[in-house]
Amino acid sequence: MFDTMTVTKIVGGFGGTLLVFLLGSWAAEAIYSVGSEHGEEEQAYSIEVPEGADGGGDGQQEEAVPFEEVFASADASAGERVFTKCRACHKVDGSNAVGPYLNGVVGREVASIAGFNYSGALSENFEVWDPASLNTFLENPQGTAPGTAMSYNGLPKVDDRANLIAYLDSLGG
Repeated sequence: MFDTMTVTKIVGGFGGTLLVFLLGSWAAEAIYSVGSEHGEEEQAYSIEVPEGADGGGDGQQEEAVPFEEVFASADASAGERVFTKCRACHKVDGSNAVGPYLNGVVGREVASIAGFNYSGALSENFEVWDPASLNTFLENPQGTAPGTAMSYNGLPKVDDRANLIAYLDSLGG
């Protein structure tokens, strides 16, 4: 039933398959690397960066102005435009959605809406949603309150956070 010819055919089939894949790999490498060696081309446009400049772009330089000063000059109508990012999960008409409603949130106790299932992470980090705590939370929700159900990445610009908080404050309860 099993003779040497069957074994030879199986080994030959695997060897032939390996050869086809190896030749295909060499051909693809030859086609896609024609005329260029990686990293040897001269860069088309270079931007000069002064010594010591933070080129990370992580928003840390924006925080040079204290939040209280930015919040004092915040624009509620600009905050309404920022709120469009929040509309997917929050409402301002007094009804809950994926997240709790946000009208009257400024000055409200954390996790105080009856009937909404909060994660315990918010209560562990904040007591009242004052502008300073909202600013801290909105900058990086997951980093500020690990374990929170809010999956939004946050608002990196202090101006956007201040305008949004001013808008939410203007809504009242």
